[in-house]
Amino acid sequence: MRRGARWLLALAVASLAMPLPAMAEKIPLPAAAKEGIARMYGGDPDGAIVLFRTLEESQPEDPLGYLLEGEARWWKIYCAAYEVKWGMVDAWKKPKEARDNEYLALAEKAIRLAEKQLAAKETAKMHLYAGIGLALEARLHGLRDEHRATAHAGVKAREHFLRALELDPDMADADAGLGLYNYYVDTLSGFVKVLRVFMGIPGGSKKEGIRQLERAMKEGELAAVEARFYLAKNLRTYDHQYEQAITILEPLVESYPHNPIFLLLLGNVNAENGRAAKAAEYLRAAQSATHAEGDCGTGAGSSACEPCAARVKAVAQAMLATLP
Repeated sequence: MRRGARWLLALAVASLAMPLPAMAEKIPLPAAAKEGIARMYGGDPDGAIVLFRTLEESQPEDPLGYLLEGEARWWKIYCAAYEVKWGMVDAWKKPKEARDNEYLALAEKAIRLAEKQLAAKETAKMHLYAGIGLALEARLHGLRDEHRATAHAGVKAREHFLRALELDPDMADADAGLGLYNYYVDTLSGFVKVLRVFMGIPGGSKKEGIRQLERAMKEGELAAVEARFYLAKNLRTYDHQYEQAITILEPLVESYPHNPIFLLLLGNVNAENGRAAKAAEYLRAAQSATHAEGDCGTGAGSSACEPCAARVKAVAQAMLATLP
């Protein structure tokens, strides 16, 4: 039963791995948002958070700044929970921590602001924002093994993403979230699929999920990076399609060579594919991308400070020890 419950958790977590918000209405992103996003994916969420807070101060009624800060904080949480299980590197589980409250408060504020604007006027963008806020909540609940909370927030997020696409079919960023949901749902065992029905969690199709994620990779304005990362990770985890995962991941590392999370995953997939030399290259690069414990600031690699730096080094070392 516990294994089934964990698979059900994975289903709901699919909805948490939601992309950053799309600008389907073609509203230009503020310069601080653009620079912050580049820093976040470049491996510096701490520097990105500083920039995202300037958005919160200048536009306190806009959910965007809070969502982006929540996203940056998620990568810090995700990195600090990284470990190797069954030969795969990922964030599998974490305990409750006091710092989680600040993250959840950002998500809740973004949800409230989006719902307030939806009450005045329904727009695809605000449905997207509300869905992302719920997804931020769900992904943390999932990592903490809080099954009911994960499923509840994940299903509500899915509803908002579906409505966003109804209002704007060109919103490829919403397709990224739905693609992840559809992919995960179709990986569930028969027993858990029955359990899913009783819990009122909608079904999905892996084939459709892959199509949606591929569209988001090509057409998403802000979800392209996350769609690429999660598709590659899932192809490794559930389908063992290592060659395809490598092809999808390599552009991420080329664009963001100082992001230790991307480097670790690419090293792991190369190891699974029997490419020991390439795996070692990426794993050592991940170690080099981190700073010493407590050495935090802005600039490439500074995100990997405090618990993240120690975790990256330990995980990379553990995987290097398994290479022939």
